[in-house]
Amino acid sequence: MKDVNKLVQTVFSGLSPLVIEGVIDGGERIVVRARTPLDTAACPVCGASSERVHGYHWRTVADIPVDGRRVVVRVRVRRLVCPTRGCRHTFREQVPGVLERYQRRARLTSQVKAVVKELAGRAGARLLAILAVGLSRHTALRTLLRIPLPTGRVPRVIGVDDFALRRRHRYATVIIDAETHERIDVLPDRTADTLEAWLREHPGVEVVCRDGSATYAEAIRRALPDAVQVGDRWHLWKNLCEAALSEIKAHSSCWAAVLDAPIYDGPRAQGTLEGWHQVHGLLDQGVGLLECARRLQLALNTVKRYARADRPERMLRVPKYRASLVDPYREYLQKRRAEEPSVLVKHLFEEIKALGFTGCLNLLHKYINQGRADADRSHIFPRRLARMLLTRPDSLKPKHELLAKLTTACPEMTQLAAGIRDFASLLAPHADNANTLTRWITQVRAADLPHLHAFTRGLDHDLDAVIAGLTLPYSNGPTEGVNTKTKRIARQMHGRAGFTLPPHPPRIAALYVTTE
Repeated sequence: MKDVNKLVQTVFSGLSPLVIEGVIDGGERIVVRARTPLDTAACPVCGASSERVHGYHWRTVADIPVDGRRVVVRVRVRRLVCPTRGCRHTFREQVPGVLERYQRRARLTSQVKAVVKELAGRAGARLLAILAVGLSRHTALRTLLRIPLPTGRVPRVIGVDDFALRRRHRYATVIIDAETHERIDVLPDRTADTLEAWLREHPGVEVVCRDGSATYAEAIRRALPDAVQVGDRWHLWKNLCEAALSEIKAHSSCWAAVLDAPIYDGPRAQGTLEGWHQVHGLLDQGVGLLECARRLQLALNTVKRYARADRPERMLRVPKYRASLVDPYREYLQKRRAEEPSVLVKHLFEEIKALGFTGCLNLLHKYINQGRADADRSHIFPRRLARMLLTRPDSLKPKHELLAKLTTACPEMTQLAAGIRDFASLLAPHADNANTLTRWITQVRAADLPHLHAFTRGLDHDLDAVIAGLTLPYSNGPTEGVNTKTKRIARQMHGRAGFTLPPHPPRIAALYVTTE
């Protein structure tokens, strides 16, 4: 008998907190009769110990199968009286790990969770049936939903960026591990309080990569005052490109004279010049920018743009001409107008129409009146010149001479080209870039480049993050990649991915044909 009891205790060792009174062979299942030990139990409300029995109850729970058969454990538990006055009158004792509140499976729960976690509903229920565990697919799914999500480690370096749930209406914040590029969490909005709360709940972050958002910067500064904020190099280059384009527009009269390109002098240009004189007249009297905007009934940004130009010529622009249907016939028009200067535009229209021109007569009139028919080449717009100036020199071999000619149009254009070239070398992270950046800012402020001065003031506002972005190997590029992947998935789900599904084979397509 002692050997039998020892064997029972070995087979059902997981039920050791209980006192096993007997084992009954029920054919397809094994019934284990047990009771709780006669020890004191703590009240679940007040925690007071009690051993005063109020009554007894029977509980039936499923246990791990043995010998391919189900195991059912019938346990007699006590209902005890709480000794604390004012607390609940009675409570039923629980045995942690074996019997817990509302539980119908004892040690079997851990095995069910392991199977359902790997196979989910239907497949998990089929495998559990083979293992002598009767479980429906619905119960398996409920078990899966109760499995807690694994708590991942808090990374040392994270990336933070926002993305649109609904553009111009709702935005969220994505947080990734900047070293493994793994998405960690998605916050419901992009406010500073939400990000600050998340950072306080996840201590251990040492480096945060972000863009130029002042909201994220403030949240990181409040939650992690000792963390290193890394500004994104791509956004720095983008801001420099916008400042360079504004400078090129401001010097249109300089480089346009080199190319013999016309300067727009229509009614709009005259109004711009009048506005410049009015703004500078008020500024010379000591009137502030906001008061100038109020008196002249102009937007404050417009007044700032006028005030930034020290000469009225800086406000003139090269006309923007798009590609025209007349462009392929420009050489023919130049030849005909040289042979017969008094030729009528109507006659030229008939001639190029015979050559294949598909436009109208008004388009040809406008093309000639704009002087485009007499130009040797199509005009270079400020954006095109900025693209040439901001491109790697190795990629501009055919246009190198033209670019050199344009950048030497005035001293400011030469300084602008040098400043862009020097800043581009800073985009490769290096420990010496901090001192180089300081020298670059001093050099740019000594030049007459007001738009680049505004760019340097923006660098001063976030100088620590800018220096970290130019010296450390981290960037916000992986976070932008996660955003791009999210957008691609959203477009695929909404049917805007830009591709069409291949047609079904005839045999498969026949399955989708419905008959009446």
